[in-house]
Amino acid sequence: MTTTPTKSTAIASETTIPLAIQATNDYVAYVGIDWADRKNDIALHDYATGTWQDSVIQSRPQDILDWVTQLRERYGTAKIAVALEQKRGPLLYALCQYENLVLFPINPRTVANYRKAFQPSRAKSDPVDARILVELMRKHGDKLTAWVAGCPQHRALRQWVESRRMLVGEKVRLTNRITASLKSYFPQVLDWFRDKDTQVFCDFIEQFDDVKAAQAATPETLTQFFHRHHVVRRSAIQRRIEQIKDAGPPLTEDDAIVIPAKTLTLSLITLLKVVLQQLTKFNQKIAELFESLPDAELFQALPGAGPHLAPRLLVAFGEDRTRFRSAQAFMSYIGIAPVKEESGKKCWVHWRWSCPIFLRQTFVEWVDQARRHSTWSQAFYLQQKQAGKSHPKAIRALAYKWGRILWRCWQDGVPYDEEKYIAALRRKKSPLAKLLGVQKQSKQQ
Repeated sequence: MTTTPTKSTAIASETTIPLAIQATNDYVAYVGIDWADRKNDIALHDYATGTWQDSVIQSRPQDILDWVTQLRERYGTAKIAVALEQKRGPLLYALCQYENLVLFPINPRTVANYRKAFQPSRAKSDPVDARILVELMRKHGDKLTAWVAGCPQHRALRQWVESRRMLVGEKVRLTNRITASLKSYFPQVLDWFRDKDTQVFCDFIEQFDDVKAAQAATPETLTQFFHRHHVVRRSAIQRRIEQIKDAGPPLTEDDAIVIPAKTLTLSLITLLKVVLQQLTKFNQKIAELFESLPDAELFQALPGAGPHLAPRLLVAFGEDRTRFRSAQAFMSYIGIAPVKEESGKKCWVHWRWSCPIFLRQTFVEWVDQARRHSTWSQAFYLQQKQAGKSHPKAIRALAYKWGRILWRCWQDGVPYDEEKYIAALRRKKSPLAKLLGVQKQSKQQ
């Protein structure tokens, strides 16, 4: 008897399978879903009968719910393995709430390479990719890891820090556009303020929108303005007042240039102020959530981590100590460990291309800050630079060393101790310890 589509089920190409079939395998069925913005191509392989069923459902929440309901009517509460090409996203969020669905996120590149291995013509279709996902689970399941929800607080913190990083990118984009616009009619103000992503800079542009308006203000008016924005150093206020007085004439007084540019600048300033306000809210929420987690103290102790990078580092490691069996496994996952390739007599090492970009960015950014607060880190960095390595290569080498240290601290639940690590370097007679000793003697002299 053929399947009759109901509501969300669109295309069924095989016969139906009896309800609640029990199989000897861990899963009664394997499902591969090729996700798209508007539709999902689904391939279902029943373990007991060995039959396939292809279908297409829309991406609307009701259609997904109807499809899951049909699976339950057919198999009951038995476990079903579901493979999809996303580790996070709408489809995974919709399916993770059902306990009988065991989700296996698979990298899209893995599917593409698997397809090319057996289809050199590079022919591609969504139904074929859905079946490839099933084949990967059935034949190579030992190499795949099931998705685990994990701690809700950790997952929420990850969403918060990634969203905050997106807002920071938006802030940078807006400040760059504001700077470019000001250069066309009011370049002097760029020298008066070092930081353009501040409330005082935004309010100054709104109150004094060109060089003439700024020069027309009395020293008392300017002083009161800076006091309202918590600028209390007399030297800083006096320096800015003198810069405004000596700013010279406007770059141009052509209204065809000045008026549109000024309007654009003020519009961008309004947007920037909104982003700055939202960033403040995000920072508060992240701080509250981070401090509520048991590993917060562990990452707060890291040199140079600060209020922004410490939560991001906690997210990178997570709460499951069994997730990374070794420091090498952790560094390979986040993209710090390089990749070695050998072919014949050739051997080369290159940057790891496939990894969570946000996590690698987090680790590299922190390492660059850590060297400014850690004596051995700075010594190692300078050693790499003296060896002729560029700044990115020196930072990556330092990140590789830090990865092993952090992994051990994380495994043991013990905060990092700078003096303890330097003492360990001396016990092992590390060349780095000798370099630290030479630097210490030079400073004493």
